[in-house]
Amino acid sequence: MPPTNPPLPRHDDQPRAHLLGLVGAVEAWDDLERIHLTNATQWISSGAHLHRLRKPDVPAMHLVSYFVVLDDIRGQLLLVAHRKAGLWLPAGGHVEPGEDPWTTVVRECHEELGIQAQASPITGEFPLFLTVTRTRGQGSHTDVSLWYLLDADADTITSYDEDEFDAIRWLTPEQVLEESHELLDPHMHRFTHKLQRAQTRRHSR
Repeated sequence: MPPTNPPLPRHDDQPRAHLLGLVGAVEAWDDLERIHLTNATQWISSGAHLHRLRKPDVPAMHLVSYFVVLDDIRGQLLLVAHRKAGLWLPAGGHVEPGEDPWTTVVRECHEELGIQAQASPITGEFPLFLTVTRTRGQGSHTDVSLWYLLDADADTITSYDEDEFDAIRWLTPEQVLEESHELLDPHMHRFTHKLQRAQTRRHSR
């Protein structure tokens, strides 16, 4: 029989494998995150389009990089009042085709906050948290969001993208947890609890 040539890999096999590695390295905080991690893994492995091709909802499920900025000295997190969502959220944006999710963080951090992204020593350039969330309002779709943690001095953030955000706020984790769920990203409280555990682990080493 003539030799058979192995099929050529798809152009996106390598990025998918990298993304599966990122997702697989996230330690589930609770049962909901465990479900989200399973769903995200199945979605990535399915061969579906991972990136937004047309605003706001094509395809109906696409990849997002969030980044939570932490001033570790003050013990405060940065939240932004997102105009379209009508909620207080971490900053972030959609991952472009062919773009590494960390590269998205670097790009969006510069565009939205005017600073260079510096990974937190707690996480490095890896996500701490993952969520699968149905957005609200017109053009509703599902965001698969990787949550990264950045380190920054609050005094270095002197401006923000006013086309995207109405305002910014620095809050302690305790203040975040005191905020109503209705005003925040629906998973912000869960992220904050997970961050507190990660900080405790780091300080106990």
